[in-house]
Amino acid sequence: MSRPHPDRSAPGAPRKGAARGPGGLARWKTLLRQIRGLIDRQGPPWLAALLAVISAVLLIEPSAHRLMATLLLVWHSGAQGLAQLGQFAAFPPVLLGAGLLLMGVGLLLRARLAWAMTLILSLLVGGLALWTTRHLDTVFFLAALLIVVLMVWARRFNRSSVATSSLFALLGVGSLLIYALFGSLWFGEGFAPPIRTLTQALYFSVVTMSTVGYGDVVPKTDPARLFTVSLIVLGITVFATTLSVVVGPLIGGSLKRTLEKRMHHASRRHHVVIVGASALAQALQQSLKARAVPTTVILPEGMASPYPEDIDMVVGDPSRSQTLQQAGVPQARAVLVLRDDDADNAFIVLAVKELAPSVRTVAAVQDARNVAKIRRVQPDMMFAPQLLGGELLARSLLGEPIDNALINDLLQGKSEEC
Repeated sequence: MSRPHPDRSAPGAPRKGAARGPGGLARWKTLLRQIRGLIDRQGPPWLAALLAVISAVLLIEPSAHRLMATLLLVWHSGAQGLAQLGQFAAFPPVLLGAGLLLMGVGLLLRARLAWAMTLILSLLVGGLALWTTRHLDTVFFLAALLIVVLMVWARRFNRSSVATSSLFALLGVGSLLIYALFGSLWFGEGFAPPIRTLTQALYFSVVTMSTVGYGDVVPKTDPARLFTVSLIVLGITVFATTLSVVVGPLIGGSLKRTLEKRMHHASRRHHVVIVGASALAQALQQSLKARAVPTTVILPEGMASPYPEDIDMVVGDPSRSQTLQQAGVPQARAVLVLRDDDADNAFIVLAVKELAPSVRTVAAVQDARNVAKIRRVQPDMMFAPQLLGGELLARSLLGEPIDNALINDLLQGKSEEC
């Protein structure tokens, strides 16, 4: 017996095109919002990289076949071929195109150095296009549009990690050196004496980019003079950008850490010093933080910190006067010695009393058998969790009174029960 086909038009039956209902429309709107947000976040870097790649292709494509033939000549004839490569008439646009291709990767990574280098290359591409064609062509308009995109969304290119910046700094310096070498060979006949070898080109490039200028090689024609000016401007710009982007964060970070340490050291007054990283020390630090009490923690070297990253911390031997001075113990309200080892706590209390006798000291006693030994170093307050908890629990069970005076006597170590 054949089963009846379900009625597709019946209520509740799955219908073709159900995604077009209110639920499906909401999903499409959500997807469109996500795509729009992605474009808003990633659009400018991708647009800048796309414009850079298109400009590079337009610069390289007309001379691609001759460039490959010249590169094969370089492969077979070595240095002699390099000189001929420098005389390759279309080499400046090819170099600029290669530079834009390299910087396109940096634009996708939103590297600040790639942004700066692309801006310089775009200006050169636009100027070269206007100078060679004598009219506004496609390359000029693309370079102008790329400059506008870079300037409008300059804040989107804000990544300046040392690794990324170093990579693109090396690429920038290498590209500039290649531009200088082959540009010198290309305009070689416009200098006196003429630049015809790779060694002469290297010498002139380094001397010019470093702004030394011995004057033994002088440009005599207008194209050679303009090339020399571009080499000086690019050399100063690239090296200044490299120093500011790569060396600047390293020096700035070290200077910032030094200043922060000095400021912390100067502001350590009327604070509480906690020595140790025991559970009691961590709980006490949280309680003091909730009461807005300034706190400095001393941890020995090699110990992993369980405290928050923003806490004021001194790493060193807490039984040494130098470490205690660095933590501002002489200006502290109190020093709480809360390490897990009672012997260490006793030595640290002695060191604090020797350095700052008037500062209040609190010592934790982890083993009840060491109470008498810790009392001999005369801390202003002892905290023995076992004895204190046992005494309070016994009085609570027996109904005996518990008041502030009793608790204070227990902490001071004056009670007979302690």
